[in-house]
Amino acid sequence: MEDYSKILAVSGKPGLQKLVGQMKNGIVVESIEDGKRFPVYMSENTSALEDISIYTEDKELPLKEVFQKIHKSLSGKPCEVKLKDNKALSTFFEKVLPSYDKDRVYTSDIKKVVKWYNILLKSDLLIVEKTKAVDAKKKKAPGKKAASAKKATAASKK
Repeated sequence: MEDYSKILAVSGKPGLQKLVGQMKNGIVVESIEDGKRFPVYMSENTSALEDISIYTEDKELPLKEVFQKIHKSLSGKPCEVKLKDNKALSTFFEKVLPSYDKDRVYTSDIKKVVKWYNILLKSDLLIVEKTKAVDAKKKKAPGKKAASAKKATAASKK
């Protein structure tokens, strides 16, 4: 998965859902947590995670980038902040995203972001950009193996 366009937050439904099909008057989604499928009608509010941003002091930061910052801050571990502790949530979010707009980002928004991060991490759906150094090593390694395999094939033909 390259983006969060098929991962939805459905108003009034807990957690996150994956888009799995279309109907005449809505869509069919599957809960990421328990795999249960259910219809979502056009009258219900749905938002793709791809379309959600967090307000910062100078711009709106896509949720994908916020998840990246959380993942980096927690070294890839789940967020253990108590969701009922508003002060701890605000402190955590300020550490991860110091420039978030405290007037427009509510504690309820932070709770959702933390819940969604944990759901995506647990379900192995979190999109994490790897560092350039890791990608460079991966690109070089197959090339070296391929080159040595060609040499071995050429040597065996002689």
